[in-house]
Amino acid sequence: MTNTSARSLDVLAVAAHRDDVEQTCGGTMLKMSQLGYRTGILDLTQGEMGTRGTAEDRKREAEEAAKILGIAWRKALDIPDGRVENTWENRLKVAQVLREQKPRVVILPYWKGRHPDHYTASTLGYEACFLAGLAKLDVSQTLSTQHSSFSETLAAHSSPHRPFKIVYATLYYDIRPTFVVDITEQFEARFESLMAYKTQFSDQEAGKDLFPARAEIRSRIEAMARFYGMLGGVTYAEPFLQKEVGLVEDLTTIPVKSI
Repeated sequence: MTNTSARSLDVLAVAAHRDDVEQTCGGTMLKMSQLGYRTGILDLTQGEMGTRGTAEDRKREAEEAAKILGIAWRKALDIPDGRVENTWENRLKVAQVLREQKPRVVILPYWKGRHPDHYTASTLGYEACFLAGLAKLDVSQTLSTQHSSFSETLAAHSSPHRPFKIVYATLYYDIRPTFVVDITEQFEARFESLMAYKTQFSDQEAGKDLFPARAEIRSRIEAMARFYGMLGGVTYAEPFLQKEVGLVEDLTTIPVKSI
């Protein structure tokens, strides 16, 4: 886990696996950090089922990636890799983190996709955000009752909390985003944060039929970032979706020209 602090998080990205955030919204997380916001990442699993490397490898790589992205807080839960399930217990685990870190904005994976862990993490994260705001739900006591080992590790700061905003990182799914974030200045560091996962993105025999060669990775990442950048009129961007309608005060200040 990276540095902890009593200060609440401004932005928390929740993802199924270590390296998911770096792939889908790493540039945005870095940009928020550079703007002075306190950012965090919650990985639901520890990556023990990955074709390449071990959970310990992924932990070291995640810590290095977090440094590159200016992440103030990072933690991995003990939900089984490859078996992320939207259970009551798992919702409570995420809700406990939300109450402890009190993020104003939560970034979740999009609720559709190829990998079951990804789309399940989306629904799990949303429902945990709801549960975390229930005043009469004692998350700490409930988890401690179910698993005595939790009693020593749960924080005392468990007052109800819901994020003000939930947005969805849509890079894993082909859908028109609600908005994009300009990451032109953050693109190179975002790429380096992904390359910190040497077990995943270096050329090796294991999993070569599943993973592109290192030489191809940058061109793929750049192509996608350029595509979403084009939609927003910038060089590189990351896509997001929000469920609710946006609010505009001044029509003359809406960014991105129409024609």
